[in-house]
Amino acid sequence: MTDARLAIPADDPAAEVSAHDREVLAEQLGRTPRGVVGIAARCACGRPLVVRTAPRLDDGTPFPTTFYLTHPGAVAAASTLEANGVMKEMTERLAEDTALAQAYRAAHEHYLAQREELGHVEEIEGISAGGMPTRVKCLHVLVGHALAAGAGVNPLGDEALERVRDVWRPDRCSC
Repeated sequence: MTDARLAIPADDPAAEVSAHDREVLAEQLGRTPRGVVGIAARCACGRPLVVRTAPRLDDGTPFPTTFYLTHPGAVAAASTLEANGVMKEMTERLAEDTALAQAYRAAHEHYLAQREELGHVEEIEGISAGGMPTRVKCLHVLVGHALAAGAGVNPLGDEALERVRDVWRPDRCSC
């Protein structure tokens, strides 16, 4: 994928969550957002695409999903892939393709390191999200990670983004 991913480094001012961002997130999610500590990727128009969440929610619940996909268009695109059996296909390929499995394991390690920066939560230690590192359980997580981390970090998230490119892409506003 050659277009910009719109990933935002955690120390970038654009990663800060404004009151307006919280309003947009509530609109996108249909509920009050929980555990949001930053915006990990933004739409071309500036609205949140992916939030970075705390590994433990305010009520004490462990929360392994560090990168949470919020943009309705991206969520719908990932849901369509899931409905079309792409997760099963990707999981089968992980068992057959050693290089893909190694790259996916590296994505898992990256995800864990990014979460650990936010704090250690023993209950979810070693558990990333989306089925990593051995299967594909949630394309929303993989797409969120790919958008937040940038191209080349999560191979199956990158692939999912490429597969939905005709209906949704991060460098074109569809808000």
